Amino acid sequence: MNGKLYQTLKDNLYHIPPVWFMRQAGRYLPEYLKTRATAGSFLDLCYSPSFATEVTLQPIRRFQFDAAILFSDILVIPHALGQHLEFSPNHGPQLGELPDLETSEFIENTNQFHVNLSPVYEAVSSIRSQLDREGFSTTDLIGFSGAPWTLACYMIDRKGTKDFNETRVMAIANEQKFSQLIDVLTKVISEYLIEQINRGANIVQIFDSWSGVLPPDQFRKWVINPTKKIVEAVRIKHPETPIIGFPKGAAFLYEEYAKETKIDGLGIDTQVPIEYAARYLQPICPVQGNLDPMTLRAGGKELDRQTKKILDTLSEDGRFVFNLGHGIDKDTPPEHVEQVLKIIRDYHS
Repeated sequence: MNGKLYQTLKDNLYHIPPVWFMRQAGRYLPEYLKTRATAGSFLDLCYSPSFATEVTLQPIRRFQFDAAILFSDILVIPHALGQHLEFSPNHGPQLGELPDLETSEFIENTNQFHVNLSPVYEAVSSIRSQLDREGFSTTDLIGFSGAPWTLACYMIDRKGTKDFNETRVMAIANEQKFSQLIDVLTKVISEYLIEQINRGANIVQIFDSWSGVLPPDQFRKWVINPTKKIVEAVRIKHPETPIIGFPKGAAFLYEEYAKETKIDGLGIDTQVPIEYAARYLQPICPVQGNLDPMTLRAGGKELDRQTKKILDTLSEDGRFVFNLGHGIDKDTPPEHVEQVLKIIRDYHS
């Protein structure tokens, strides 16, 4: 059964907007830390359908968010393509050498892509079933993927950086090779999202976390164009499934991104003025965001003020999903999440 988030993305307007938070399942929750300790490594957690189901359900049980989002990581895609991946304590993701796209080994890994990701697909099915069993049948389930540009950034620079210079240089100096990588990623991401929908996700989100490092012409080439192809491919198989795009850092290119990709919902980051979002972005499609995660972590009167300001600006005349401008910080007290949810749920009551 499709829930409030799905209906909002498909044209229904609610005075009390649907709400979910990026990274709503994570280290700020004591129950997550307990499960993580049992599971072992972060990748063990991602690749275990039972553990992934458990941590996905934890914030739904505690907060009754309007949507659950698959617990996984965007980097399972390069991992499934044969690139070494590990998560080092205090250092984040570390990737191995970029595979040679011309080798038979890479082609073999591409053919094995869905086999390698079968635990993720099993998790999607398990999460949907468990939501229904626990009485959350109207809670939407979001599947997701990283976007081609953002995944290429990690695959080439091999770790998180501030500006991904190696990737940006390759995109300019060796455009043919870079285009080949983007084409491969566009194809497998489309298939990955389609299979998540096949397994029970009724909404999908595309995270382009590093789109903001690109100048406009390259943003169009490496962010908008591949995303447009993914949206088109998913809609051929699942025309009724809403697709949310989140090109973090896109600034004044958000509007062009929304128009050109034809996504159903637009995630906006913390730096987007909400007055701008209401005037220029909501007329195109529903917007999702954009409370500052540090304001959520700080709590107090400023959290009340910012939450009410976002609600007053974005929920009156346009379709809107309350979320953060990025993921929940690990040091956020759960009580601050409850504080925000109370304001949202009392709004217009």
